[in-house]
Amino acid sequence: MIMEPIVQKFYESLDEGKILGRKCNSCGALEFPPVLVCNSCGHLDLEWAEISGNAHMFSFVMPGTATAKPEFQDLMPYCFACVKLEEGAEVNAVVCGVTRKNKQELMDNLPVPIKAKISQREGFKTVVFELITE
Repeated sequence: MIMEPIVQKFYESLDEGKILGRKCNSCGALEFPPVLVCNSCGHLDLEWAEISGNAHMFSFVMPGTATAKPEFQDLMPYCFACVKLEEGAEVNAVVCGVTRKNKQELMDNLPVPIKAKISQREGFKTVVFELITE
C-alpha cells in the first residue's frame, strides 16, 4: 500500500510502540493525529513529538445496538468520545471500557481520565483510548 510520508511515519511509530503527533514550532500547538499544517496558526514548521497518551474524555455517545459497527466488535465495550490530550490536542476517538452499566456514573463525573493505547486491528495498528481504572 502506498502511503503519504506523514501517514507512513505515524504507522511505523505505532509498530515501534510510540504514539506520535506533530508540534508546531511557531505556536507550540500539538496536532494529533499528525497533520502537515498547524490547525491553530497555519504554519508549516512542525516537528514530530511523542505524546504521553494521558487524556480526558469530556463527552461521549454509546453506539446503538442496531448501529454498532461490526469492525469495532473486537474493541467492545466502547463508546465514541470527545477527547483532550494532556498536550492539548482534541480529537474524536474510540474509548474502550464504557458500558451501559457504567455510562451514568461516567457522565456524572466528566471529564474522566483515560489513556491512549496502541491496538492491533485486522492488518494494522491504531490508537484507541481506555478508561483508567485504579
